[in-house]
Amino acid sequence: MRIGHGYDVHRFAEGRKLILGGVEIGYEKGLLGHSDADVLTHAVMDAMLGACALGDIGKHFPDTDPEFLGADSLKLLKKVSELVRNEGYELCNLDVTVLCERPKLRPYIDEMRKRLSGILDTEIGNVSIKATTEEGLGFTGEGLGIAVHAVCLLDRI
Repeated sequence: MRIGHGYDVHRFAEGRKLILGGVEIGYEKGLLGHSDADVLTHAVMDAMLGACALGDIGKHFPDTDPEFLGADSLKLLKKVSELVRNEGYELCNLDVTVLCERPKLRPYIDEMRKRLSGILDTEIGNVSIKATTEEGLGFTGEGLGIAVHAVCLLDRI
């Protein structure tokens, strides 16, 4: 078995959609990034890549490559899932914590879990997503951006 931890952060920006876990969230701002800036999916990819010692998403999908400009992070996650499978592993479970003051994410979490479990070819019960505030502290608490931690457990196929 292998354990991986991923962390990512993106700043809010005007004029962009807010995408988390492949789901468009109704909010006045989106996240700034080279791809769709899906910070949740990025943390998941880093956790899975880290568990297999395959580097990080910057190595596989560099923000200097125009191919990934505006990229759908779920498509990138599918590629990461294939890399992990090629290493001889499959996902046992995934646990994600989203740190943001706003927007409230509870109405979107079930759809995020459904989308991620579909891409990762696992049961929805193997994907946990939680959201918390930071009580007004730090950049997330001040509403400047969103941070995400993800932990995954992989097992040999």
